[in-house]
Amino acid sequence: MIQWIRRSGAARSALVLWLAACAPVLLKATSAGGRDLWVLLAGFPLLAGAAAVGRTRPLVGLAVAVGLSLGLSVELFTSSYWAALALWGYLAGRWTAGARPALWFFAAVAVVDALAARLTGAGVWAWFTALTTLLFNVVLPWLLGRYRRQYEHLVRAGWELADRMEREQRAVADRARLRERSRIAGDMHDSLGHDLALIALRAAALQVDPELSDRHRAAAAELREAAAAATGQLRDIIGVLRTGDDPAPTAPADEGVGALVDRARAAGLAVELEDGGADRRGGPGLPPMADRAVYRVAQEALTNAAKHAPGAAVRVRLVRDPAAGEITVSVANGPRPADGGPPEPASGGNGLVGLDERVRLAGGVLAHGPTPEGGFEVSARLPLAPGVALAAERAAAPSSTSARELARARQRVRRRLVESITVPLAVAAGLAVLWGGFHFYTQYHSVLDRTTYDSLRLGEPRADVESRMPPYTMDGAPDGVAAPPPGWDCAYYGVRRYDGRSAYRLCFADGRLVGKDVVTSR
Repeated sequence: MIQWIRRSGAARSALVLWLAACAPVLLKATSAGGRDLWVLLAGFPLLAGAAAVGRTRPLVGLAVAVGLSLGLSVELFTSSYWAALALWGYLAGRWTAGARPALWFFAAVAVVDALAARLTGAGVWAWFTALTTLLFNVVLPWLLGRYRRQYEHLVRAGWELADRMEREQRAVADRARLRERSRIAGDMHDSLGHDLALIALRAAALQVDPELSDRHRAAAAELREAAAAATGQLRDIIGVLRTGDDPAPTAPADEGVGALVDRARAAGLAVELEDGGADRRGGPGLPPMADRAVYRVAQEALTNAAKHAPGAAVRVRLVRDPAAGEITVSVANGPRPADGGPPEPASGGNGLVGLDERVRLAGGVLAHGPTPEGGFEVSARLPLAPGVALAAERAAAPSSTSARELARARQRVRRRLVESITVPLAVAAGLAVLWGGFHFYTQYHSVLDRTTYDSLRLGEPRADVESRMPPYTMDGAPDGVAAPPPGWDCAYYGVRRYDGRSAYRLCFADGRLVGKDVVTSR
């Protein structure tokens, strides 16, 4: 069923194509006669065959249209087959995978038309007309078809690539979030394990205190054992949550932003801390999750600044706003110095993804992006009270990878469309300049001297006459001049430079000069 539908759809498309190509032929055939009528009548079955194989062999259809046009005029442009030329030119670009066969075909048409113009005596101007027709009536539609084909290919490939990249980025982001959660679990182990160890130590002291009764010492022993058991269970759980590639912590578990900045400065980073003197950690009374989030924001931002903008000045700011119930930490670095060393490879942004997860779990909001000065800034707003979540004033989400891929594909296709239009226009302009220059050159060198004209005698051999003629002749007779008698081969030469109204006409028959006169356009 599906095959039948496809075949019927292809048949309908071929029928519509054939009717569109044959409509001008039918209109012209009603008033044509002689050889032209036979060429037009032959066009109906030939175009039908071209439409039938047009999908798989579009260049065959284009060759048929070009052959029929040349059968009517060596100048290629005809009112009968212009539609067929444009249609099959477009389809050749639309349905042909490579451009090389079509380019070879265009070159062959130009060569064949040059030979036809030479054999029929049509002259170089007819060949120029054929080239112009080939350019605008065939090549330009072919370029438009190529543009359409490339547009669909790029969009399809862009969507496929974007979909794959979206899935990969989601997987990477999920791994980054899980890794950040395992780090949060590690922080919990470092803090809660320390507190549980202190509880067990105090319980052990109570257990051996002689001033307590046996019942109280037994309760202290149970408390010590419970604290030890809780510590073991916490260690086991955190061990499961930690990923194998998590690096071992190198900073103290309770280190604050101030100590972090001091260590970064000692390592050679040009960093300043503003409003950070309240406490070596985020500040007094900050919830543990928010406190560690402040530390991690500063740590990740300083790491990124040292990696991607070495030598740039960095500013760390801690701002408390008790009225709003939040604390803001921001780390901004300046632009990368010109002598900052070789550029680092582009980051995948996984650190910021994990950072966003940590800040979100602490009830805060993370923001990051380039600064107007050319640097980069990472900032986070976190609540001062535990269990409070700030309003998510997140910036508008950036466009997805698929949207960016589609935009790039459209940009490439627009650029190729501009090229498809400017290239034919440039070629046409070059042909026009060449045509005009050759026209003026031949007009200048086709003027026959009056004295030479008067010296010609009827009956002279043609070779003797042509040996005294200018190197070029005019491109046909002036407008309105009557045709010479049958059997006469006439050449026209200029009377004055760049004057196309008058000409010397020299006619030959049987190799001799049989007529000479001055003709003027009517």
